[in-house]
Amino acid sequence: MKDNPLKDKSYQFAIRIVKLSQFLQQDKREFVLCKQVLRSGTSVGALIREAEFGQSKADFTSKMSIALKEANETDYWLSLLRDTDFISRDQSMSLQSECKELIAMLVSTVKTSKS
Repeated sequence: MKDNPLKDKSYQFAIRIVKLSQFLQQDKREFVLCKQVLRSGTSVGALIREAEFGQSKADFTSKMSIALKEANETDYWLSLLRDTDFISRDQSMSLQSECKELIAMLVSTVKTSKS
């Protein structure tokens, strides 16, 4: 079986987002932003998995494009959580760095799949 760095990285990112969500709920008592970042952050990997078995090249490209949009939305929620002091700058930098890496990988994947 071939390694899939995008699939693996998105799964590890989803784990970090779930743990962030637990922290936000238990320690910060924050529920609204928590649900938003949890939904978008975990859907990136789910969409990548879904794209694996796309019905066509167009379906694959569409799923990867949606995953890209979700990753970008997650970056927004992470910035908002940082700027409202729900997470520290260090937490934010680490998560956003990983998120931006996923975004770059997804941009490349989408561009390649369109050609």
